[in-house]
Amino acid sequence: MQDDEEAVSPVIATVLLLAITVMLSSMVFVLMTSSLSSVEKQPPVAKVSVRSLSNGYDVVKITYLNQQLDPAKVEWSLTSTNASISMSGWTNDADVYGAIGTEISFHDRDAGWSVSSGDYFVIDCDKIGCSDGTWRFRLIEKSSSGSGNVMVDFILPAI
Repeated sequence: MQDDEEAVSPVIATVLLLAITVMLSSMVFVLMTSSLSSVEKQPPVAKVSVRSLSNGYDVVKITYLNQQLDPAKVEWSLTSTNASISMSGWTNDADVYGAIGTEISFHDRDAGWSVSSGDYFVIDCDKIGCSDGTWRFRLIEKSSSGSGNVMVDFILPAI
């Protein structure tokens, strides 16, 4: 018997291992940089339905919202166009979030501490006087830079 086994020399094996390592690490780098390049979120888009009830309340239900929002970043405003009366606040205010019997209240349907589809506002138009068609309701998402994105803007009562 003859022991004539040939193997790859240690220098060639080291070069091959280094080449494979460099190729794998560069592939991981390319994959990660392309996935992290677009970190800017799209502005939220919302659709609502408005219903005036016979008891003087208006219900503004969020029927579509493309992302969940922090209640501390969603501002609501109710403004009279002819009498210059204005009310505004944040969705997470203690007298609005989950409140009952107030002039305006926000109800988080899934109790997830977020503004999402299915959540709704209840506005006491008899108490406020917003049933004459001259009141504007707006929902504004405030970004960390301080700018606002108007998601909802309509006149009460909705016809």
